[in-house]
Amino acid sequence: MAPTPMIQQYLQVKSEYQDAFLFFRLGDFYEMFYDDAIKASQLLEITLTSRGGNGEDRIPMCGVPHHSAKNYIDQLIQKGHKVAVCEQVEDPKTTKGVVKREVVRLITPGTHTEGKSVDAKANNFIAAADEVAGGFGLAYLDISTGESTATYIAGNEKELLNELQALHIRELVVSEQLRLLLAEEDQQLILSVEHMEAPFMAEASLFVDCPKELETCGKRLLAYIAATQKQSLGHIQPFKYRENTRILGIDYYSKRNLELIESIRGGDNKGTLLWLLDETVTAMGSRKLKQWLHQPLADRLAIESRQQMVEALMDRYFVRVELQQLLKEVYDLERLSGRVAFGSASGRDLAQLRNSLEKIPELVRELKGSGHSSLEQFSAGLDPCPEVCELLAAISDNPPLSAKEGGVIRDGFNAQLDEYRDASRNGKDWIAELEQKERAKTGIRSLKVGYNRIFGYYIEISKANMHLADLERYERKQTLANAERYITPELKEKEALILTAEEKSLTLEYELFVSVREQVKEYISRIQQLASKISALDVYISFSEVAEKYRFTKPAFNDGRNISIREGRHPVVEKMLNKQHYVPNDCELDDDGNMLLITGPNMSGKSTYMRQVALTIVLAQIGSYVPAASAELPIVDQIFTRIGAADDLVSGQSTFMVEMMESQYAISHATERSLLLFDEIGRGTSTYDGMALAQSMIEYIHEHIGANTLFSTHYHELTALEETLPNLRNVHVSAMEQSGKVVFLHKVKRGPADKSYGVHVAELANLPEAILSRARELLISFEADNRKTQQQAEQLSFFDERDTANEEVLQTIKDVSVSRMTPLEALQLINDLQEKISGGG
Repeated sequence: MAPTPMIQQYLQVKSEYQDAFLFFRLGDFYEMFYDDAIKASQLLEITLTSRGGNGEDRIPMCGVPHHSAKNYIDQLIQKGHKVAVCEQVEDPKTTKGVVKREVVRLITPGTHTEGKSVDAKANNFIAAADEVAGGFGLAYLDISTGESTATYIAGNEKELLNELQALHIRELVVSEQLRLLLAEEDQQLILSVEHMEAPFMAEASLFVDCPKELETCGKRLLAYIAATQKQSLGHIQPFKYRENTRILGIDYYSKRNLELIESIRGGDNKGTLLWLLDETVTAMGSRKLKQWLHQPLADRLAIESRQQMVEALMDRYFVRVELQQLLKEVYDLERLSGRVAFGSASGRDLAQLRNSLEKIPELVRELKGSGHSSLEQFSAGLDPCPEVCELLAAISDNPPLSAKEGGVIRDGFNAQLDEYRDASRNGKDWIAELEQKERAKTGIRSLKVGYNRIFGYYIEISKANMHLADLERYERKQTLANAERYITPELKEKEALILTAEEKSLTLEYELFVSVREQVKEYISRIQQLASKISALDVYISFSEVAEKYRFTKPAFNDGRNISIREGRHPVVEKMLNKQHYVPNDCELDDDGNMLLITGPNMSGKSTYMRQVALTIVLAQIGSYVPAASAELPIVDQIFTRIGAADDLVSGQSTFMVEMMESQYAISHATERSLLLFDEIGRGTSTYDGMALAQSMIEYIHEHIGANTLFSTHYHELTALEETLPNLRNVHVSAMEQSGKVVFLHKVKRGPADKSYGVHVAELANLPEAILSRARELLISFEADNRKTQQQAEQLSFFDERDTANEEVLQTIKDVSVSRMTPLEALQLINDLQEKISGGG
């Protein structure tokens, strides 16, 4: 059976979007057919039906109401699919035959801007990458806010994939060649990889700060967005060039190990540094904070500029409180301006934009009147956009969600609209009066005057009251099961006036709304700049709130690489402990000792101590205060961590392989201005292998890199390195025994640990007593064997020295026999050898 013209149209459109679900508009529904319908009915749990033909010829079909389509699209995007939205682009009333339809937007994981799965507090980045000399160019942006960035990624494909993971890139656009290269490396790391060859003729102003090599990335990205969104890209901001030398580099694995933004255990942000710091009150402030945590600064002047704002807000408590209250009334300016640019902003969006802008003069007054120079200077950059406020005065106070329902434009804005509204409202008042009159005339108390779109206005009388109806005046209009509907000449005349006025009112009102929205587009750049300042202010206030609540102090910076932290704390662990006492610790690293070898039992706090030093650096370099009594810090260029152990089952890598790869990455990228954290290197292999690797890494870092390093270990034998490596210092996390039980003191002290307390820790874990008592017996036996082995080794070393000397004598005699020495020279040489042998024992 040949497909109908409408199905032919569907198949033609679908052929261009094979990898997407096609939402095909039919009246009030988006319909899907064939395989799309079968798959969508399963994924969305909606009813699968069919149409046309008989038996096997029937076409599978399912659909969703257009007014709730966003929820269904959101579900499909969340599951990693794409959706092509195909709309009717002709008026069915004036079209003969099949209505023309076109795909108006392709919604993909990286271009999704609305729905429950879109986190208001997180950016949704889409990126493009290209190969450049020494690595890759990377451009990424958030369509919903227009923020865009371009940067270099040095190294191979693994480095690029790590950066994509760290930024939580949802979709990547690349050339076909690079797509294949990345697929070979590890496609598991990327949700959606697209390829596009055609460049986009973007305005040069979008790349004014970027090196030429990065323009190709940005243009490829914009080409893909233009092709899929089919809408204006006027809100896309110029690409900011991210100079990696001005950023504190933290690779994906180190961010994960330090739990900056995501918890290793739960995958959410509870128990992370973000969880501790986020006291922001706006969605854009929360996103800004996350961006700063992703990319802390490595520019001292920029860091100290942020510090000045935090310090000013610390000094002006009442100003801070007032500013925070005002910010609570500011909506998400970035995403509101994005919706304006896309032409998807509703009347409610415009009202929120206006209400937000009206708070800016109050913020400016508060900052100017603070009496603090930093806050006064900051206020100068807050543009209240009065022209936009004037335009948006047309929008009513409480507009409906749909701009086509009416009530979006304020009374008094347009004279013609007011006339239509007056006619419509007076007509409806007349209808209400008519109902009362007819009830009085007929004596039918249940009589009502109603309206529907098909039949218009009518007088409805139940069949039980039909004998009371005035049939001389009433003309039958519609028969129902339990009632009759009538119309009168008077009602018919008024109906025409009311409906004409209402239709004209809605049409004009929507035209006025669209006109206002289009005019606001001209000011998007100014709104975006304002949003950036407002979000930064929100973060500064958050930093000052956290500093006050958790007793943080302002860190100082030096030009060298010395670290001096007095009574430092791990802020997240301290918060998790609630009222329990957290033991603070110092950390001193200088040119004469910039490596700490940390020993101590499990659970004593070695990893926590290492992490708190790294978090102090991160906090300082995002401009925050730090959890310490005092801190003097260097500007660190990179942080590398090798903490914890986890198999990478997807790629088939063991714990030890992951450990070695992360160690290799750190050692190959670190400089003398970096911070290295190594926790229990070598534990994934045999004792001697592990100890050899750990010692050789320590020696290599000491001799060839010179970075500030914290290295924790259970290999107590390594503590002897303090005698041979001048920059290495032994420290330990102390513990003590009380009544046969271990007590962790969590205090870091100079020198090596005296024992590991492993059996004591097992006892705390409530292992069966039979296991514990046997372990104690074996421990005594092993320690005795170890002492015996050491004594034997010392005895053997004596004989080894004698043997070495004797071998030297024999070799010398051989040399003498074939040489031309005089007897006197030979005798002198033999005497020297005899003295050497006797000296050796």
